[in-house]
Amino acid sequence: MKHLLLRNVLLLAALLNLGACAATTPGASTSSDSTARRNAPVEAAEDLSRYRPVFTLPKAPATPAPAAVRPNITPVNQVNAQIEQRLRDQAYTNQNVKYAQGYRILAYVGLERDQAMAIRRAVISRYPEETDYLTFKQPVFRLWVGDYLTRLDAEQALLRIKPFAPKAELQATQVVLNKSTL
Repeated sequence: MKHLLLRNVLLLAALLNLGACAATTPGASTSSDSTARRNAPVEAAEDLSRYRPVFTLPKAPATPAPAAVRPNITPVNQVNAQIEQRLRDQAYTNQNVKYAQGYRILAYVGLERDQAMAIRRAVISRYPEETDYLTFKQPVFRLWVGDYLTRLDAEQALLRIKPFAPKAELQATQVVLNKSTL
């Protein structure tokens, strides 16, 4: 039994050796530079050019056909009665909207009313079109400035107000829509 097992192991080792030798090409150098072999152009064993498709260029027309001239048609009635009514309903609904999601500048948060009022006066004297909201929730005073629908508008206003309130920051909140500017 031992003799049979030893013979099978030796036979397996010999087969593996033969397989390893067959995988290498004869006459190949044992150089450590393997990139030279990988980048070398490989020649095809047979010519496959007869199987490649050949396309012919389409013939160009001798003279371009003149474009059909269409008369300008002005629309008479673009919107039917149902759509017209829905547009009127939507416009009426939009007129009743008073608030939207937007941004305000929190210019002051603190305990001193005098300082909040000083910042408020400075902002209003310089920018009278800005609306201000001063709230007091004991013991903290908060001063918000402006109603901005976009962050870009709020950031621009924040840059204008920073000299008066250096710690001012933006806050996302519900803002009042001013219908005169829309």
